[in-house]
Amino acid sequence: MKVLTAEEMREVDRRTMELGIPSLVLMENAGMRVVELLERRFAPLGEQRVVIFCGKGNNGGDGLVIARQLQTRFQPRALHVLLAGEAPEHIDMLTACDVEVSREITTEMRAATLVIDALLGTGLKGAVAGRMRELIEEINVGFPHASVVAVDVPSGMNSDSGEPVGEYVRADYTVTFTAPKICHALEPNCDLCGEVVVGEIGSPARLMDGVKLELLQRETFAHLLAPRPRAGHKGTFGHALIVAGSRGKAGAAAMAGMAALRAGAGLVTIATPGDALDAIAAQCPEYMTASLSDLDMVLGGKTALAAGPGMGTSRDAERVVERIMNECERPVVFDADALNILSRLGNGTPRGPRIFTPHPGEMERLTGTPLKDRRSAASTYARTHNVIVVLKGQRTLIAFPDGRTVINPTGTPAMATGGSGDILTGMIAGLLAQFPNDIENAVCAAVYLHGRAGELGAAELGEKSLIATDLLRYLGQAMR
Repeated sequence: MKVLTAEEMREVDRRTMELGIPSLVLMENAGMRVVELLERRFAPLGEQRVVIFCGKGNNGGDGLVIARQLQTRFQPRALHVLLAGEAPEHIDMLTACDVEVSREITTEMRAATLVIDALLGTGLKGAVAGRMRELIEEINVGFPHASVVAVDVPSGMNSDSGEPVGEYVRADYTVTFTAPKICHALEPNCDLCGEVVVGEIGSPARLMDGVKLELLQRETFAHLLAPRPRAGHKGTFGHALIVAGSRGKAGAAAMAGMAALRAGAGLVTIATPGDALDAIAAQCPEYMTASLSDLDMVLGGKTALAAGPGMGTSRDAERVVERIMNECERPVVFDADALNILSRLGNGTPRGPRIFTPHPGEMERLTGTPLKDRRSAASTYARTHNVIVVLKGQRTLIAFPDGRTVINPTGTPAMATGGSGDILTGMIAGLLAQFPNDIENAVCAAVYLHGRAGELGAAELGEKSLIATDLLRYLGQAMR
């Protein structure tokens, strides 16, 4: 699903109208989408007491449509429209519907059970001030018995940013139109909008073809989880090689290997220094182990690779990472210590697809600069170095070399525990092993399912009790 800036949204609206769909129709459709949400969440609407805060411009016009439709279709117990500033166009439409219009908050309004925020839309840049700020504060504290539904964006929130810039409406629901905006998709604003619903109002999807920012949806990669062919065997589903582990850090390699298996790889081999082999082999009988002493033999016949978890940054580890980076033609996931090594050595001249999975600290080491803008840093690095960057954190970002960035909506603070990144690395390798010709979707699937397994596990075990290996317990459920 595309994620739009305010300017991109204006351009989509403009081109939609050029195609022959007038603004009045778009506004009517927008109002209908909000009313449909109200029907689903707050029925019977005839029992509700509703106050609609309307600003000027299109957002206020949407509020007038909502008022008219509520009055003519549901006759709420009480319905009030509060106008802020200049009256929106089409205000005369309410006259025929006997809707009470006011410019001040009355005592009767305070009994509202539903507040609709249609004060400010996507055009706001800085912090809100003056009368609008006063009304936003009133919505937040003056209606203690009301649920709040925002139209397009919560008023006061900058639609082009994940960061709040001032006072904003605390919405329980936000109904936005055509596509989510950046504030709906990036943290922390994405957690401040309540439940976000995207409503179609008539703009053709092709008008957003050039947009580079997307919100990941499961439909994107669902084909990878289709039933397997009945005649499939272990060779059908790829052989993942996990280059990981060292003395005292066998667990990282074991978790990555098990994750590759649970993600569906037909075969998994863990290659590690000889003094860690026994510890790793004892943790899971399903995967094979090999010593890194003969890397040529280890690399042969593998479909996809992952390198880094727990392998250390010794000179021997450097030589292994450098060879894999420069010589391997198959997809390779680099994580943890492998990224720290590459931050010193550089990216070399890779011969195949490369996926980097840094956490913020590793991203700073790769770029050599403080991480101030996650989206810009991930996108710039991916384009400059021709790699896929999976920048981990709340709303993990997947940046591609062509400039596209995908925002992952799944995940939970419960996953802030040692080993979660090793699980993700193994999952990506396992899916790449099965789908080496569909690399982008394999990476997206792994990231989404990793977060979804965390959500499912946290729901059952609690946020504090979830540990990394629990993610594998819930991975099958996440896939289903």
